[in-house]
Amino acid sequence: MAHALTHSEKTLAEPGALPDHGLIGLLDPRLRIVLAVLFAVVVVALSTLPALALALGCALCLLALSRLPVRRTLRRMAMMDGFIFFMLAMLPFTVPGDPIFSLWGLSASWQGVARAIEIGLTANAVILALMVLVGTQEPVTLGHALHGLRCPETLVHLMMFTIRYIEVLREEYLRLRAAMKVRGFRPGTNWHTYRSFGYLVGMMLVRAIERSERILGAMKCRGFSGRIVLLQDFALTPRDHAFAAAVVLACAALIGAELAWR
Repeated sequence: MAHALTHSEKTLAEPGALPDHGLIGLLDPRLRIVLAVLFAVVVVALSTLPALALALGCALCLLALSRLPVRRTLRRMAMMDGFIFFMLAMLPFTVPGDPIFSLWGLSASWQGVARAIEIGLTANAVILALMVLVGTQEPVTLGHALHGLRCPETLVHLMMFTIRYIEVLREEYLRLRAAMKVRGFRPGTNWHTYRSFGYLVGMMLVRAIERSERILGAMKCRGFSGRIVLLQDFALTPRDHAFAAAVVLACAALIGAELAWR
């Protein structure tokens, strides 16, 4: 599978981008995954707004170190915020507390506003850190790093095959939809539309199974035995140790700020 995405092609954070991610790109991929999980766990455990604001500041510092396009990255963050916006907008009206104003007979509370801000800061800090530390890795490198962390090989295989062939399935779906349109299909709210989309999903599953059998046969012909063959050896360097120490200190500072503001 390593031939699918070369070192200069794709990453999870920005398809088609070059792999020059500054200091972050020079770190051991395994260490980046571990530090991302550590940072996420610490941030999720925070509850005070100053500590969460500090955590978001730490995530922005990681963004600066990664050399990712700031505007494009923040635009992707805004897309994530769009999914939770309505939940955050409803919290002031559903959390009991001191009222601020009333809208259509519903009272908004200060406690609800604080909870919405807390969830928003937590989500943005965690997602931004994951995008920087994990999302800048190539899919193949990420799979090898997970394998190096002793993750189950089956799960690693599933992830790598999903990343490799999700675009193939999308192209198959577009071809089938184009064939339906050529035959005069127009979607509507009727049983014919429901049956047609059911046939579409069924045909995609059938073709996916046939393709998977062909791929398995080709891989066996090339000597695949179910084991992941690593293309590179990971080794920790003094740079990795220094960065890990800095992240651990930052997490300790966040915990200290949490205790101080409680």
